Amino acid sequence: MAEAAAGGEVRRRGGCCGGGGGGGGLFPEESFASWGAYGRALMETGPRLVERATAGSAAAVEVNEVRGRSGAEMKRNLTWWDLAWFGVGAVIGAGIFVLTGQEARDAAGPAVVLSYAVSGVSAMLSVLCYTEFAIEIPVAGGSFAYLRVELGDFVVFIAAGNILLEYCIGGAAVARAWTSYFATLLNHRPNDFRIHAASLAADYSRLDPIAVAVIAVVCALSVLSTKASSRFNYALSIAHLAVLVFIVAAGLSRARLSNLTADFAPFGARGVFAASAVLFFAYVGFDAVSTMAEETRDPARDIPAGLVGAMAVTTAAYCALAATLCLMQPYREIDPDAPFSVAFSAAGMGWARYVVAFGALKGMTTVLLVSAVGQARYLTHIARAHMAPPCLARVHPRLGTPVNATVAMLAATAAIALFTDLGVLANLLSISTLFIFMLVAVALLVRRYYATGETARGDRNRLAGCLAVIVASSVATAAYWGLGGDGGGWAAYAVAVPAWLAATLFLQLRVPMARTPEKWGVPLVPWLPSASIFINIFLLGSIDGRSFMRFGVWTAALLAYYFFFGLHASYDTAKALAAEVAAGKVEEGGSKPAVVGAAGN
Repeated sequence: MAEAAAGGEVRRRGGCCGGGGGGGGLFPEESFASWGAYGRALMETGPRLVERATAGSAAAVEVNEVRGRSGAEMKRNLTWWDLAWFGVGAVIGAGIFVLTGQEARDAAGPAVVLSYAVSGVSAMLSVLCYTEFAIEIPVAGGSFAYLRVELGDFVVFIAAGNILLEYCIGGAAVARAWTSYFATLLNHRPNDFRIHAASLAADYSRLDPIAVAVIAVVCALSVLSTKASSRFNYALSIAHLAVLVFIVAAGLSRARLSNLTADFAPFGARGVFAASAVLFFAYVGFDAVSTMAEETRDPARDIPAGLVGAMAVTTAAYCALAATLCLMQPYREIDPDAPFSVAFSAAGMGWARYVVAFGALKGMTTVLLVSAVGQARYLTHIARAHMAPPCLARVHPRLGTPVNATVAMLAATAAIALFTDLGVLANLLSISTLFIFMLVAVALLVRRYYATGETARGDRNRLAGCLAVIVASSVATAAYWGLGGDGGGWAAYAVAVPAWLAATLFLQLRVPMARTPEKWGVPLVPWLPSASIFINIFLLGSIDGRSFMRFGVWTAALLAYYFFFGLHASYDTAKALAAEVAAGKVEEGGSKPAVVGAAGN
């Protein structure tokens, strides 16, 4: 009955695309019903912020009431096999074929193999955190839903903006790389099929209409059927893995061990970690698989097998490919734009570059497809929470896919892909992704150690103190590293690293767990999520300052939207739901009734 009530409430208020109730238009909530109502809402920004900033949701609300706001249900027809191939297809694409050469030549040398391993460890830690959440809260919102349950309204809004930015930038970067390899396949240079707009800044002057066309085709495929997209994806992914095996086998036949060992780490440890921060781009995409939990037949069985298996295969493949490239050529001679194609040509196997280019195109196509599926589901759940216009939450009753969200996200992706250079996109993408993964690890610790109405005040304060020390010590280590601290001055590391260890140990020994997973849980808690926080923040310290400036501009834009629109929409939606749904199933200011079994903070 509660679920029906919630669904009915939103169907009356949420039809912004079709002239629904409330204020109509994109914002149907009461605060936007008229200019007078909006003015009154702005005058109440302070009190509303106090009430909503730490207001969370409950897992049961996300799974039932919030999901019901889409009208129709998504089709639950995916298995672990689908998820595993979605995972492989989501990750192995532009990163390995484009960024490997750039980072091997300019940042890490042959030690780029270690850079991929470091990024892979960080990604695997995040995979495990995502897996527990995806099983416990199997909805299309992915990390947005997890953070909303555990960290509250304000944090999740900033996270939501970065999630959307991550997917738009990631899709745009892959689409532009698709154009580059397509040009290589046709014996052209990467920029030959781009239009030079001399009046624009250098990083934005190469217009890429092919990237826009590819995104449009992927959009059409992704809205037709998730299951059909899955079949198309793993057919392409199997062919893609065959190409990767060919690259390794053929490349090793031209290997020279001296290329790898003569000067293995010419840029030292700093180069290895700097490359890891950029190469994290190559692992982005696995979180899209967690957004498919709502369409998975048996999340508790299928999600761990699919996600962990896909990440293990991906990390092994990346390290093998990077080692092969560095064995084929001295790192100084590696081409930064098409490294594998040029390496085969230099080794006297010019014909192989066509196989490489064809394989790269297939890999990037699957990345774009899975990204399109994942980003639409993120936006769908964000719109369900009314933090984006609720018309974007609608699921097509016949297709069972979120058509509005898919079109909106891919339109934004296409606009970015048309203008923006890959180098600008890769670093900004890494910042957004590492930031989100760090928050998910924090949320997992909150979920395990805090339950509203059950955790004692002292335990809550000890948890907050431990989290503060874990994050602060990680930030201090990353900042010292990023500002140039090296082996000549270990004082900062000698303080920060032991502080991180002590806080994690104190959390394990002195703060009782408030919740244990019902079906599957991350092992070695709190050490594993704490390590995820540390390594994600540490990698952030290796990214350049200009990228952080761009990240700051984006965050400022998010805050402006939140204070003028998102806060008031969220406030009205929470109050309407509280009025109509039975007690124990609502978002209520800064707290939730303890009767909700899986509630967050």
